[in-house]
Amino acid sequence: MSGLQRTALIIAIIGAVNWGLIGFFGFDLVAAIFGGQGAVFARVIYAIVGLAGLYCISLLFIPQEQTQQSPEPQK
Repeated sequence: MSGLQRTALIIAIIGAVNWGLIGFFGFDLVAAIFGGQGAVFARVIYAIVGLAGLYCISLLFIPQEQTQQSPEPQK
C-alpha cells in the first residue's frame, strides 16, 4: 500500500469516527475543534475527508495479489 493510499485511508477513518460521534452522541468533533460547521477551516476538513473517501473507493478495485504482503526473508 502506497503512502498516498495509507494517508487517504487514515483520513477516511478519522471521518468515519467523526460520523460515529455524530450518530451516537450528536457531537461533531471537527466542528467543536474548528469553530462550527460553517467555519472555513472546518469546511476544508470536511472536503478533505470527502476526497479521501472518494479516493479510497479505488482501493476496492486493487487486485488481491497486490494487497497481500510478501513474506519476510528468513535470517
